[in-house]
Amino acid sequence: MMTKVGYLPEETSSFVGRRAELARLHTALTTRRMTTLIGPGGVGKTRLALRAVRAVADRYPDGAWWADLSPLYDGRLLLPTVSDAVGLADHTLRMPVEALCEWLGDKHLLLVLDSAEHLRGPCSHLLAEILTTSPALTVLVTSRQPLGTRGEHVVEVPPLPVDGAPDALRLFADRLRATDPRAGLDAPGDEAAAAEICRRLEGIPLAIELAAAGIGRHSVAQLATRIGVRFDVPGVTVGVAGAYGSSCAAGAPSAPGASPAPGTSRLDLLADETAWPRRHRTLRTAIGWSHELCTPLERLLWARLTPLRTDFDAEVAREVCAGGPLTPDAVDRALQGLVAQSVVQRDGDRYRMLDTLREYGRMWLTELGEARAAADRHARSFLGLARRAHEGWTGPDQVFWYHKVSDTHLDLCVALEHLLAHDVEGAQEMAGRVGFFWACCGHLAEARNYAQRALDAGPAEGPRRTRLHWVLGVAALLQSDFATAEKYGALCTATALYDRDDEGMLGATYLTGITQLMTGEPEAALEAAGRVLRMTEGVPVDSGHRLRCRLVIVFALTALGRLAESEAAATALRRACERGGEFWTRSYADYQLALIALLQGRPDASATHARAMLAGKHRLRDRFGIALGLDLLAAAIAAQGAGAQAARVYGTGQAYWRMVGHPQRGTPELGPVRERCERQARAAVGDEAYQRAFERGRSDNAEVGLAAALRTELQL
Repeated sequence: MMTKVGYLPEETSSFVGRRAELARLHTALTTRRMTTLIGPGGVGKTRLALRAVRAVADRYPDGAWWADLSPLYDGRLLLPTVSDAVGLADHTLRMPVEALCEWLGDKHLLLVLDSAEHLRGPCSHLLAEILTTSPALTVLVTSRQPLGTRGEHVVEVPPLPVDGAPDALRLFADRLRATDPRAGLDAPGDEAAAAEICRRLEGIPLAIELAAAGIGRHSVAQLATRIGVRFDVPGVTVGVAGAYGSSCAAGAPSAPGASPAPGTSRLDLLADETAWPRRHRTLRTAIGWSHELCTPLERLLWARLTPLRTDFDAEVAREVCAGGPLTPDAVDRALQGLVAQSVVQRDGDRYRMLDTLREYGRMWLTELGEARAAADRHARSFLGLARRAHEGWTGPDQVFWYHKVSDTHLDLCVALEHLLAHDVEGAQEMAGRVGFFWACCGHLAEARNYAQRALDAGPAEGPRRTRLHWVLGVAALLQSDFATAEKYGALCTATALYDRDDEGMLGATYLTGITQLMTGEPEAALEAAGRVLRMTEGVPVDSGHRLRCRLVIVFALTALGRLAESEAAATALRRACERGGEFWTRSYADYQLALIALLQGRPDASATHARAMLAGKHRLRDRFGIALGLDLLAAAIAAQGAGAQAARVYGTGQAYWRMVGHPQRGTPELGPVRERCERQARAAVGDEAYQRAFERGRSDNAEVGLAAALRTELQL
């Protein structure tokens, strides 16, 4: 959900109590630069943080931004995750921490790092950097333990009170009604039994929610009795896991919901004392009890879902979890059972698991001896996703795949790490297939890193090798590292020729051609692109590489001043893209049509094409492309005499250029045109009015500024 500026997750269930904690946290957020909410898993730190941040978000002109760290498996993805969270997609060769510090340096914003306990060292180091260089930055962290960062203010989150306050009982009743709107505490003794459940569970919200979810299989009184039996027995009997994770002593099979041996809690048996300290016994036991209520196949699914790092749908659950007794149909049934038990949360057709429950399932996965098999299935699933996305690049589902690759970034990284260790050829294929998506999404550092590691992991042959070289070259090109882009363009050309790989030749020519255009050699780019297109006529006309190679010709003709030819080529290219549902290349054809119209003295037509380009880039979330389009649109508006509106669009463009870490730039031929149009805009409204409008565009929410730029009416 969007705040005035920034991003905060949706609240998907009711919020109960916490008035005193909210008051303390409000004071901390308005008087301290860094606050850490600490407490055991399941105590409600994330919900409390979200409610408190919503209440103060409007105090921060640059917004409130949320980074969920729970899916991160190590510290290497911390910087890109935080950068994504605050809207930075750096396209430069700088160190990522340097780019983030510069981006945050003049911003007055609130940054939330949720679930930081497993990354305490990396988080502490990063926060020391950004808090030093960003004087108006406020940070809120949720963690099971303090980070130990200098200046950290710690606020402890206790369980809900259970004696003399109704909060825990209200939570139980709310979650009961969420499970079944007809349910309530109306029967004689229900309210007293529910209060006893909350007392036994020590007011821990997650434990109470799990208990409420079990009401479908028990009455409130029965539930209170079962929990009382479990919690009153001090000893723990060590047992062995049953076939599919059944919770029972000595490995004896148990029916779903059957009473276990007294005192047995599988989470107690599997607990790592560093991850689950003894003071968390109540929550551990509550989760173990919830586990016992699940059917054997639900338990197995719970364990097998744990490799997933991001939200998932039923199809992904089937791909990652099906096998043996857990057939695809059984996955669907078990998934609904886990939703009913509040182990998995559902939002529309998407599902997610709380990190605390994922930890439990991960221990079960290891206990069952399935950790490697589950990681293999996860890697195969996301390698398949990479293949389908690559094949769908030029089809009508291009936007879908573009977003899919972006949204599953962490799972793709996890899969790549596994493949690098266990299946080098699979890793090379995957890095080559997702690399261009990542480059376009702004994950340039990851694209280069994984492509290089895949090359270093073992010999790469044929198209796999060419694709990896191509990814390295395209990423370098977008980072303005033209020497490296030229090097990999030559390597791609050589390997594609050797392998007689026509697709590889087209890709190499695109990479080399754009590099030549950016370094002032349009004639060479035009000649090479034309020659290779003639050499590869057997490649389908809607091939992504073929369309991009045609784009080189359009850019080169424009740069050479052959505008009529360029317009005809761009128009034909746009039609070809439109027929296939392709947006990425089509938007650059629109960019060229806008530039050609501007050079021909048709600013109104130029603005129309520029807006078409921006609409396409916005659908793809391509900030680099949006920045290019805004510069061109501003020039077209200025050429029509709307100086203040042009200034505001220039300002919005500057905001997008900052997101990608570059000063304003575009194709070389745009520079003089933009400068001339900017002079026209200043002359039309005066320097003072121009500067006011420019600053408004630069400081506004970028999405709001883009929406204003896309309006068709001129404010003359």
